Amino acid sequence: MTSSPNPLPPGLSSMWRLCKLGYRHEPGLLLAAFLLSLLSALPDALLALWFKLLGEGVLRGDGGLVRIAAIGLGVSVAATWFLRTVSTRVQRRFRDKVTIALEAHVARLLASVATIAHHERPDYLDRLAMLRNQVFVLDHMYMSLFSTCGWILRLGVTVALLMSIHPALALLAVFAVPTVLTSTWRPAVERSAWERGASAFRLARHLFTTATTATPGKEVRVTGIGERLVAGRRVAWERWYGPVSLARWGSAMWHTLAWAVFGGAYVGAVVFVSSGLERTAGDVLLVLAAGSRLSAYIGATVGEIGFLRAIWMDGSKRLAWLEDYVASFVASADLPVPTRLAEGIRFDHVSFAYPGTDRLVLDDVNLELPAGAVVAIVGENGAGKTTLVKLLAKLYEPSAGRILLDGAELARMRADEWRSRLAGAFQDFFRFEFRARHTVGIGDVPRIEDVHAVATAVARAGADDVVARLPAALETQLGPTWPDGVEVSFGQWQKLALARGFMRDHPLLLVLDEPTAALDAETEHALFERYASAARGSDRDASTADGRITILVSHRFSTVRMADLIVVLDGARVVEVGSHEDLLAKRGHYAELYGIQAAAYR
Repeated sequence: MTSSPNPLPPGLSSMWRLCKLGYRHEPGLLLAAFLLSLLSALPDALLALWFKLLGEGVLRGDGGLVRIAAIGLGVSVAATWFLRTVSTRVQRRFRDKVTIALEAHVARLLASVATIAHHERPDYLDRLAMLRNQVFVLDHMYMSLFSTCGWILRLGVTVALLMSIHPALALLAVFAVPTVLTSTWRPAVERSAWERGASAFRLARHLFTTATTATPGKEVRVTGIGERLVAGRRVAWERWYGPVSLARWGSAMWHTLAWAVFGGAYVGAVVFVSSGLERTAGDVLLVLAAGSRLSAYIGATVGEIGFLRAIWMDGSKRLAWLEDYVASFVASADLPVPTRLAEGIRFDHVSFAYPGTDRLVLDDVNLELPAGAVVAIVGENGAGKTTLVKLLAKLYEPSAGRILLDGAELARMRADEWRSRLAGAFQDFFRFEFRARHTVGIGDVPRIEDVHAVATAVARAGADDVVARLPAALETQLGPTWPDGVEVSFGQWQKLALARGFMRDHPLLLVLDEPTAALDAETEHALFERYASAARGSDRDASTADGRITILVSHRFSTVRMADLIVVLDGARVVEVGSHEDLLAKRGHYAELYGIQAAAYR
């Protein structure tokens, strides 16, 4: 991904991006919250000045000065209370609104990642796990940033008051530097320990979820694995927490030492003013008040900076990484998706290994899928059938080689645009627990409310019998955990998923990747045969016009014999290509597997 150079360090740059995101969604509330944080800081910082004037007025017997100081103290206390109250209300309102925007932003990013490779890379999973934990509180970063600015303003006013007594008192701020350094160093050390154990933390969360949620509940109880899950979760948690706790104790010791240095400097400043300079009692009172508040201000400033660095800056950096990761897939997409296929799809020396592994699932695949053809992909489990389909859907990018659409590289086309011309169903479908009409309709989101289109897709999938058995037909809520929701069998879910894949009328690529594995062989054969016939029959004009390629993936060899072209995969390679009759005549791998399955059905 190419981008213009950013003069800010990565941490500050990511926070600046997060601030711009908040400003884009809530500009008025963000500015109001920021200004109120600064305004509420000013009267609080002037308290030391009023204490000085009050002391001098009392010692001199100057009633006017006492009244001025008393009014100043009263106004400062009242203004601080009032402005903090208003600021808190405004900040809460801003947080509530920006939280929705942030969660929607992260959800949109995760849902729009072009590939699913990040779901299978442990390093990415660790980053995303931490981001998911942080996103729900990432709105606090704005409040922490505003608070930090307020504390810095208090600190600046206090140092100015001290320097009005003697410039050397500014050294108190210098002696506070070690506390700042340890404060910014501690979070990095602790976060590093956190990340080193992130895999153990994820395992602990996984074991806890397995032991406490409904989906694995039946098998947990039948197998009696509950105690083992609890014990394993404890071990994993300790493996994560041990190094984190050790890092926290070590950093706390250095932080305590830094504060001891500042405490000694503060005592020295009081002695210096009262004995060395022989200043007035009012000046000594100012140093006492301002110096004590200086330590509080430095502590608060350092604490907020620590929070910014440890949590909010870290979270903003992870969010910036996700934004850049998503954008990187679009940056290289400079070719349009064709409106029709004239030649077809070609695999040119394509190899692929899943993220984090070196084993090639597809090895130097060269294959041509002609436009308008019905293509069956067969092979034993693990031969690479589903992987090939995933590459076609741009769920992954090839490790080597190219996939070409009419000679143009698929890698240079936007994933969302290509997928809008894709349709089909997969074996590992998801159960969308919506109303049945929407469960099917999301297969073509622009037409999700088109009842006729949904009914047509249901008919194409042969799922009319499923809809007929639902209490309210297409208006039935699916899933027993919802009000008026109904339980649906796996086979019925599979038919609804199949209908969802048939919502688009004119796809360039129709993929049926073992979507009927839960159905019997006869039903699957009838369904595939209907679609192969439709591609050659009533839909022939449409499929010829757009060059649609229909891909059938099945482990049942008898089902795919009606295909124009059969691709046989074995050991990550394409070993045979041809029609059913041609492949039987060759007496090769296909003929052998077909014969074994045919014998099993006799």
